[in-house]
Amino acid sequence: MTRKLADDVARRRDAALAGHRGDVAAARAFLSDPAPAVRATALAALARVGSLTGDDLAAGLADDAVAVRARAAELCAGWPGDRPPPLAPVLSAPDADPEVVEVAAWASGERRPPEPGVVPALAAVATTHDDPLCREAAVAALGAIGDPAGLAAILAATTDRPAVRRRAVLALAPFAGPEVDAALDRALSDRDWQVRQAAEDIGR
Repeated sequence: MTRKLADDVARRRDAALAGHRGDVAAARAFLSDPAPAVRATALAALARVGSLTGDDLAAGLADDAVAVRARAAELCAGWPGDRPPPLAPVLSAPDADPEVVEVAAWASGERRPPEPGVVPALAAVATTHDDPLCREAAVAALGAIGDPAGLAAILAATTDRPAVRRRAVLALAPFAGPEVDAALDRALSDRDWQVRQAAEDIGR
């Protein structure tokens, strides 16, 4: 381990310990650390002590490092969707890193209440994103939110690759209607056993 890496690891440990010890000032000081891993850990430390702010999350989402943006997006899962920062711009950014998009999609499905206006952004990811993990996470989030505006994207995802199809079938659980029933019927005879199992688990 090089000297620089060892120093980074030590500071990251100190940032984590600040969270466990309730040392808000120390945790906040690490937000400006030169190492992305330390900044990401500092965000988590502030969340642990209940001192994370919307401005902290917004700064994290705008960080130059993917690891920090992803951690900030993850922490938004516990942040009310009707309070800033929004995740829809992260989902819609044309140059967004797939890792960040995947986490932001997952977090969007966890926020309570859901973020206003996030459903169209999730639907776009679910139907057009190049990365299947991003599409899968977006479909799951649409199912968790349960907004009828997201149903068309979920139905479209039932024809995607197997992992996305399985997630889409599960995401249909909050919805009803002939198109939902038809999609579930198709899933019962899907060539992938996990998709068939998901349709059976819903059991309509």
